[in-house]
Amino acid sequence: MRQMISRLEKTTALDAVSDRLQSAVQAVARPKRLRDLLHGTWLGHPLHPVLVQVPVGAFMSAAVLDALPGQRKAATTLIAVGTAAAAPAIAAGWVDWSSLSRDQRRIGLIHATANAVALGLYAGSLVARSSGRWGRGRLLAYAGLSVAGGGAYLGGHLSYEQGAGMNVAAPEKLRLPADWAEVGEVASLPEGRPTVRTIDGVRVLLYRVGDDVTAMVEQCGHQGGPLGEGEIEGSGADACVVCPWHGSTFRLTDGVVQHGPAAGDQPTLRTRIRDGVLSIATP
Repeated sequence: MRQMISRLEKTTALDAVSDRLQSAVQAVARPKRLRDLLHGTWLGHPLHPVLVQVPVGAFMSAAVLDALPGQRKAATTLIAVGTAAAAPAIAAGWVDWSSLSRDQRRIGLIHATANAVALGLYAGSLVARSSGRWGRGRLLAYAGLSVAGGGAYLGGHLSYEQGAGMNVAAPEKLRLPADWAEVGEVASLPEGRPTVRTIDGVRVLLYRVGDDVTAMVEQCGHQGGPLGEGEIEGSGADACVVCPWHGSTFRLTDGVVQHGPAAGDQPTLRTRIRDGVLSIATP
């Protein structure tokens, strides 16, 4: 299984389809509010894995009820609920997928294909049940659950092995000192404009407004883009930095995410100023 997935990650033949689909998804989800909604920026957590719980729970419960006598109607109702609930989960998944790297999109494409097949099998199960062919309906439902399980395996690989949807800046924060590390004179930092310093091999983005300095991990939590090279929107306490790779936007004074595809806030650090000297430490 691992060898097969490794080959899929390197299958460049998928890129032509992947690139066209990416362009189509980005065109449909062009409004920023729609993208933020589906990415889960408002939630502080990716929305897709939250939405997936409804169809998965419904399909798993239906499988149990299908194995029990006298539960045909309840199982059919759950399958109908799961099939309908798959729509928002699919929408959120495609929007997340469209902002991934090319090797991640290859696995994501197969993941989506498996889920589409599973959903088709469940739809067929509903049709069979509605016409009184309960045996065929149960068979199609169990086949759908099996295919969905394979799709879930690929989804887990995409998240935990390839890092899709994870805050890749969090491990960088762990590399920074827990005790105070001196950065330098506050007066040397530009006013109202971010600057980058390297501490213990980790790039830190510093932002000074008057005597207040905010420090955050410079590597974007979405896909690792260099925030220090991003454009600045707004000024003063409302200033935000825009990741040059995928457009994730974070408020410089506290790292709070304003726009996706990042769903979580950018990791920030403690700051201390003594005798005009700035020091930072992990929270």
